[in-house]
Amino acid sequence: MRIEKIPAIAALLAALLVAADFLFPPPLGRANEASELVLDREGRWVHAFATPEGRWRFAAKLDDVDPTFVERVIEIEDKRFLDHRGVDIAAVARAGWSAASAGRIVSGASTITMQAARLLEPRPRTLFSKAIEMVRARQIEERLSKREILELYLTLAPYGGNLEGVRAASLTYFGKEPLHLTDAEQALLIALPQAPEGRRPDRKPEAARAARADILNRLAASGTLTTQLAEEGDAAPLPSARTEMPRAAYHLARELAAEKHERHIVHSTLDLTLQTTVEQLAQTYANNLDDGATTALMVIDNTTREVRALVGSSGVDAEGGWIDLTRAVRSPGSTLKPFIYGLAFEDGLIGPNTLLDDMPQSFGGYSPENFDRTFKGEVSVTEALQHSLNLPAVRVLDRLGADRLAAVLEAAGVALAGPKRADSRFGLTLALGGAGVTMRDLGALYAGLANGGDIAPLAFTDDDKARGKRHEDFQIFSTESASRISAILAGAPALEGRAPSDLMQSAPRVAFKTGTSYGFRDAWSAGHSSAFTVVVWVGRADGAARPGETGRKAAAPLLMDVFDVLARLYPDARGREIPQADDAPIAIARLSAPRRATPPEITFPRNGVELYGDGENGRGFALAARGGAGDYRWYVGGEPVPVEEAGGRAVWRPEGAGFYDVVVVDAAGRSARAKVRVAAGG
Repeated sequence: MRIEKIPAIAALLAALLVAADFLFPPPLGRANEASELVLDREGRWVHAFATPEGRWRFAAKLDDVDPTFVERVIEIEDKRFLDHRGVDIAAVARAGWSAASAGRIVSGASTITMQAARLLEPRPRTLFSKAIEMVRARQIEERLSKREILELYLTLAPYGGNLEGVRAASLTYFGKEPLHLTDAEQALLIALPQAPEGRRPDRKPEAARAARADILNRLAASGTLTTQLAEEGDAAPLPSARTEMPRAAYHLARELAAEKHERHIVHSTLDLTLQTTVEQLAQTYANNLDDGATTALMVIDNTTREVRALVGSSGVDAEGGWIDLTRAVRSPGSTLKPFIYGLAFEDGLIGPNTLLDDMPQSFGGYSPENFDRTFKGEVSVTEALQHSLNLPAVRVLDRLGADRLAAVLEAAGVALAGPKRADSRFGLTLALGGAGVTMRDLGALYAGLANGGDIAPLAFTDDDKARGKRHEDFQIFSTESASRISAILAGAPALEGRAPSDLMQSAPRVAFKTGTSYGFRDAWSAGHSSAFTVVVWVGRADGAARPGETGRKAAAPLLMDVFDVLARLYPDARGREIPQADDAPIAIARLSAPRRATPPEITFPRNGVELYGDGENGRGFALAARGGAGDYRWYVGGEPVPVEEAGGRAVWRPEGAGFYDVVVVDAAGRSARAKVRVAAGG
């Protein structure tokens, strides 16, 4: 070969090496396939999720690891780690000479970087594999700093079974982060990656003890550990079993972990102590229900709107327990009534002492009843709200306007779910649960009530807080109106068997409201103290009815139990700032019914009834209506029903069994409709 060609050949080889490095980079992405981890507000582990292949692997950052441990890993595994560029030439030469002299491999020459390369791309232990690891080590050193290489190794190092990385091993074997390891614990975690299955302390304790002793002795010999500390470490007990990974807040943790977060770590607003306490409380409460019911609840910090606890169901093993019922759309029953009255306060329609009629009334064909099907006559607004009377609430909403209430709630961020029709509008049934909401929306509303009518989005993570969501706040009504509503709710009758909070010095004063949906499908209780807002739901996940189970009976006791827990866990937050009901001036002494042109109402046959008839020659049915402008005209199936001269009444004689549409039209052209079924019979 001519000498003048050598530079060109060298340049070509260099170019080939650069191209090969570019085309075949080391697979560093594997280190990013880490387990998702949800932490509470103080950094405690709430819930961990294995990687898709079922491994526990958590990203290790040197700031999260004891510096002494890192120094000792380098001392044992790769003394010249900070000096070489991926391959320790001196160690390779020593290993080669030892192998040649003894006729077998006596010592290894793998650096920490080479071990990281092997963990990224596992291969059989051969000389060819070792050569590839050297090349990969050089590539890694060109791409990462020494600090990043150490983090890579500490993330991927095997510790037995499905444990990878020092954080997973430290939590599983010692129940803590690797920032607080003892000398004995550090020695064991240094020894395990060298033979992870053969030295597992939970399965092979003698081998683990011997390996730990060897590491302690080597550290003592190197001067990084005193002989006395090494002896004390050798006498320390070994972990005999693996600790289960944390599994609290199943529903919210899964939701948060599904989002993209730096280092696969979610910093939530949960309080782990409170979360686990109310989880157990909800499970115990549901276990005493014998009809397949479950319960869900959430706790909100009034000051920050941060969610401190969220229980999506009473347990994953419960019927429908995998469903997060805090996100389920359910009928809220009467829990929106406080906001009807609050808006009416704001408009000057009523005051706490305004008198309302609790008497039967039809509102354009809608005839609500009280829950107990009795009527109280004349009541004040305060009494109507405290006893959750239906007629007064509907009467106030009729004056206020259902569309107005719906618009205000939606402006506050509440996603009302109603009939899915293009022309659908919310009607007066909105007062009694005629539109679906979620527990989270109810929580935001009641936390807003606790904050003077200021409704704001709830925060579940530090990211929520950092985004500065406060600009999305909505003032639903004035602080004065909110204070009066809270005072009324706080004065509601105490639950059976529970003393009023005014008589209990250790109990917080709670403004709460209950709700029961149509057919007893949903039992609600929502309320706030000065410090926290709590919402509780009890029912069946499949929406089946639970006859007799009201919000006051089924949900309110659990609500109060949660407030008792809060008083115990947060003794400094037992403020009693919710005021007593005031003597506000009466805006209107009595709320009278508006003058309105109402449509007629069919009194016979009622919608949905079943009739028995004898056909054309039978006696027929006398049709009856009330209200409207009178001078009724009747139609069945689109055909007019004649009026008999003798009695002056429209008499309908069905042609046979089947379903019929009965329509009445008054003199003003307003109409009402009833659908009935005629069954053959004698």
